[in-house]
Order: sequence, then structure tokens, then C-alpha cells
Amino acid sequence: MKKLALILFFLSLISNASFAQIEKKHFKEKVELETELGYLLYTPEDYKTSKKDYPLIVFLHGAGERGTDLDKVKMHGPFNYMEKGNKIDAVILAPQCPNETYWQPHQVAGLVKSIIKKYNIDENRVYLTGLSMGGYGTWAVGGEYPELFAAMAPVCGAIYRPIYRNAQHLKDMPIWIFHGALDDVVLPENSNKMVIALQQAGNKNVNYTVYPFANHNSWTETYNNPKFYEWLLSQKKQN
Repeated sequence: MKKLALILFFLSLISNASFAQIEKKHFKEKVELETELGYLLYTPEDYKTSKKDYPLIVFLHGAGERGTDLDKVKMHGPFNYMEKGNKIDAVILAPQCPNETYWQPHQVAGLVKSIIKKYNIDENRVYLTGLSMGGYGTWAVGGEYPELFAAMAPVCGAIYRPIYRNAQHLKDMPIWIFHGALDDVVLPENSNKMVIALQQAGNKNVNYTVYPFANHNSWTETYNNPKFYEWLLSQKKQN
């Protein structure tokens, strides 16, 4: 019995000693990741002579425009709209996603912050939009960094995760969502679910346009519509 008691005593000492090594700590530190992205940047004709701050439109392209050829970024969206002779009174930033990767929120946000610092940008009028993979990117970047943007416009996109947690982050954001009813690449139910999630989060400023005869290409009609840019540029961040 004495041997058993001694064994139990030593075991208790060992157990207590191991628990004594467990401490509760808290880590808080700014972690920076190296980022390298090519991008197109458009400035209005009077940018160099005007002293005003300009709105900034951030455009995220789709999967087909990835790579290192920046001319691909002009195929769709605001740059294509301007190449047809239209004007947009805003600075336009269009980064290019590298091959075989997807939009990373920290990379896009880092680039946007850099452009805001270097150029005459109205920080209360920064907008985010993108198509297909760029629609995914719009939800991802806007959901992670909502403080950067005054409004968002995802086109035929979806979210990467089945949990719509970013809807809570976007409950105060004006958002215009676009999708083709016949889309068999990114199903329209993705946008449907996000609209419901936003409404349940309390967002009362959600517009949703469904093109009844459009398949995956719902971006041509969206970005060729002057009213789209009128709406976007009319939004202002509420401090």
C-alpha cells in the first residue's frame, strides 16, 4: 500500500508540473505579406491640372484575363466601355491576377491602399466591382475590407465559402448585384443566397438585376450601361 501511495504521489507531482507549463497568452501584431501585381491605371484628362480629389473604381477581371498580358484586362468592363468612346470621370484601377491563382483580398486591398496614398483620391468614394472570378473577388475583398469601399457591384459572382459570414460585414454597404438567369457556369442561386443573407443582416440598400435571357455573360450589358456608372459614382461612404 505504501508503494502504491508513493506512486500516486509522484504521478500527481508530474501531472501538476505539466499543467504548470500551460500559460494563456495573446498575440497581436501587424503581419505584412509581400505582394506583386501588374495593373492598369486610368486617370481622367484633367487629372494633372485639377486640384480636386477623384473617385476610384477598382475593377477585378475574370479568369480568362489572368497572366502577364495587361492588354487582356481591357477586354471587358470599364476600360472596354471607354474604348467605345465613353467617358468616366474617375480614376480606374484594374489589377491583373497571376496565372493559376485567384483574387487574394490582402493583395487587392494592399494595392488599393497604395493607390489612395499616391494619387488624388477621395477616400469616401472608392468603389469595387468585378465579373465572374472578379465577382468572387468582389465579395471576398469587400467582405474582408469593407472599410475601404463606398459601394460594390459584383457581376455573375459568388462567394468562396458556403457560410455567408461576410454579409454581416456588408450590412451598411450599397450593393448592386448582377446575374444572368440562364447562367450555367456560376449559378444565379449564388447571388440569390447572398441577397437573402444581406437582407437578413439588415442591409436595406441592395439592388439585384437578373437578366432573363443571359447566360454567364451578364457583364457586357452591365458595363455598357451608363446608368451603372451614374449609380456607382453617386455613392458616398457614410462616416
